[in-house]
Amino acid sequence: MALVMIVCNVIAIAIGKATIQQQNVGLQLPNNSFFGGFSHGAMLGTTSLGHILGMGAILGLASRGVL
Repeated sequence: MALVMIVCNVIAIAIGKATIQQQNVGLQLPNNSFFGGFSHGAMLGTTSLGHILGMGAILGLASRGVL
């Protein structure tokens, strides 16, 4: 289940990287190169979306009997 959540978070970060227009506005994270140049708000938003996607994926796969 953890792998599904990680994959969903990576997908959400890719979506955020492609769609967020001002990725580095606001409070900066400690190492910009490690976090892809995202600000604190952009990283929080993308990982929140990733957790929502991951929750849906885990519940959907569990209801089908895959997990």
